[in-house]
Amino acid sequence: MKWLILFHVLGASVWMGGHLILAATFLPKALQEKNPVVIKTFEVQFERIGIPALLVQVITGVWMALIYVPFHEWMSLASVHHRLLWMKLGLLLGTLVLAIHARFFIIPKLSSQNLSGLAFHILLVTVLALSFVLVGLSFRFNFFAF
Repeated sequence: MKWLILFHVLGASVWMGGHLILAATFLPKALQEKNPVVIKTFEVQFERIGIPALLVQVITGVWMALIYVPFHEWMSLASVHHRLLWMKLGLLLGTLVLAIHARFFIIPKLSSQNLSGLAFHILLVTVLALSFVLVGLSFRFNFFAF
């Protein structure tokens, strides 16, 4: 279990850290200069480590979920762990929807005129990443009282 948590936290650190860096440094520069290349350059670099980090989180997250909540109980909301699991799955779904929308509808047509649409996506994904961290910590430290 310790190794699962370690890999999960490492993946979360890369994913969350990358999005914080993108939102706090690259995005303001791109918006100020009205230059989408700033974002595209970051994305190409980050995807090589960010996507594998997200996959590690999904794999280790499902594995840990099966430890905390047996699969046959996943449809229940009987305990805090059940509800936190559903929160995590909802955050994952939101992240995937935003990623697919950005990848297929925004990034191919990205220009200085529609950069604000991508900025909105970046900020949402960053908020979702932070929410992932808080919900994940709640499995152990009960940040959310249910």
